[in-house]
Amino acid sequence: MSKNDNLLTILWMLNSGEKWTAKQLSEKLEINIRTVYRYMDALCASGVPIISDTGHNGGYSLLHHFIKSPLLFSMDEKKTLLHAARFAQEAGYPLSEALEKATSKLKMYSNQEQERILSHQLAGFEVINRRGYPAVQPVLQELEHAVANEGSVEISYRTRHEEQSPNRVIDPYGVVNWNNKWYTIAYCHLRNEIRSFRVERILTITRTPFSFRRPHEFSARAFFMNNLLPDAVDKSGFISFIVGGRAEALDDLCIHWFLEHHLQERTSTQAVFLLEEESLYTYVPNIILPYGKSIQVIEPQNLKLKLVEVASELMEYYQG
Repeated sequence: MSKNDNLLTILWMLNSGEKWTAKQLSEKLEINIRTVYRYMDALCASGVPIISDTGHNGGYSLLHHFIKSPLLFSMDEKKTLLHAARFAQEAGYPLSEALEKATSKLKMYSNQEQERILSHQLAGFEVINRRGYPAVQPVLQELEHAVANEGSVEISYRTRHEEQSPNRVIDPYGVVNWNNKWYTIAYCHLRNEIRSFRVERILTITRTPFSFRRPHEFSARAFFMNNLLPDAVDKSGFISFIVGGRAEALDDLCIHWFLEHHLQERTSTQAVFLLEEESLYTYVPNIILPYGKSIQVIEPQNLKLKLVEVASELMEYYQG
């Protein structure tokens, strides 16, 4: 590490409240003990109130409460950041290398007891997600750079209907992780509108010399969710969907990515949703069929008939 990094590390170690001998500091930093003495002199000369005790229980310590900086984290704050890093890593966070370095520094700038506690707590905390697409990492890094620097990029994109559509220039306004997939919300110069792009469908991405300005207070999350589940102003054409069943099955339905948006009421034995008629008969049968006998449709009656129709079509398909 550089001299400045070593000086900062010493300050962090002393700020733990423990005494450190020159030998301990040299071993921790992997530097010569004479270098430690020079660093301590430099810190003292700069006004840092370091206390030096001689004798058997001697060592260096720092005047209490000298450093009051947001960069010096408490144990709970360190634990929280390390836990959050676990979530980010499992989600396929694009700057994974920088994230790993940051978490390593959090652990490194801790005394032995703090390191032991953090390691013990992290050993019992795991996050499991479905593995994403490894190829999206470099694309995500480029998109993150474009969002942060408001720089346009040129992409080749594979749609659902064609293997490769014409190249287009986009202005990435934000990146969204939803349902274990990454999306970028961007203004598309080819279509002259703001659109969502699945990151794993971006085949190539190239920086351009052009820049853009993101609309004031634009929310990529709000745009994405509104397009995924648009709010209807007039709900006169909506139908109540009432379902009963086992508590764990109802819990699962109530947090389903599509149905949770339409949940109106939940009791211990029932859940009530309000949906458009087209959505009710198009999507809901395929959502609830896998639950089998663990749930029961109470209303509407036509949905029961639709379930019978869909189940019959499946039987006919597989029997054929």
